[in-house]
Amino acid sequence: MATNFRGRSLLTLLDLSTADVRYLLDVSHLLKAERTGFQVDQRFRGKTLAMLFEKRSTRTRCAFETAFGEEGGHPVFLSSSDIQLGAKESIEDTARVLGRMFDAIMFRGFKQETVDALHEYSGVPVYNGLTDMFHPTQILADLMTMEENLGQLSGLEFVFTGDGGNNVANSLMIGCAMMGVNCTILAPEELHPEGELVDTVRGIADRTGASLRILTDPSEAIPGADVIYTDVWVSMGEEDQAAERIKLLQPYRVTEEMMEMTGKAETIFMHCLPAVKGNEVTMEVIEGPQSVVWDEAENRKHTIKALMVASLL
Repeated sequence: MATNFRGRSLLTLLDLSTADVRYLLDVSHLLKAERTGFQVDQRFRGKTLAMLFEKRSTRTRCAFETAFGEEGGHPVFLSSSDIQLGAKESIEDTARVLGRMFDAIMFRGFKQETVDALHEYSGVPVYNGLTDMFHPTQILADLMTMEENLGQLSGLEFVFTGDGGNNVANSLMIGCAMMGVNCTILAPEELHPEGELVDTVRGIADRTGASLRILTDPSEAIPGADVIYTDVWVSMGEEDQAAERIKLLQPYRVTEEMMEMTGKAETIFMHCLPAVKGNEVTMEVIEGPQSVVWDEAENRKHTIKALMVASLL
């Protein structure tokens, strides 16, 4: 399991190797077992974490804050109204200052370029808690949840249905390919993932023995699926497109009928949350016995703690 992760950032899953992801998942399982067994270790005692938020969050904020605090560290929440990030002060200068005061930085916001600049100029590990392009910490939790509930990753049949070009879909493609999971993106043609990223992911899949399909027809995509995953149809900053998105994506709503189309009673339903129940998923599915969304939400904390343990100790 040993790997050298100390001092490393996570900006996108493309930064990692399959061995890196395997290592982080193994550490995540160990740390969850510690927490379940009431074992308390103050690994981050005397350490500080800057948490920069341009976008609101429930799971990301709570996961980073509780994970760092449980280990005895001091997380500091900083919203756009609290600091000068990109306003009176350049991102580069903010990064330099934070790097002198904190042991690590997490960022949740809009531009991938912002988190990249924080990494380049801060000199400390930087964690991408979400940008418009990628959501790598979410996918670590997703992979952990799949492994817990289905017993393996390699060879699983995974289907993401909805906006196939959003940050979660982008990162899921990468994570699945790295871990040998056969991934299908089910989306209308207008919302297919960007071609260059698809080519990159297919290159990864070729090395791991996985496959990547981009489809528009649920009847072709759903049968045989072990996992059905969806996300909100309208992301933060896209509210002006709500009516168009809802009309376009209605055929891709996860319903009980869609779950039955898999032909597998053990198929699980996943959602990164928050969910708009009745849009991308029906109440019956997300609250039903095949839903593992609450395991998935909890695992945000365990995988984020594993990432910080691996990079800071």
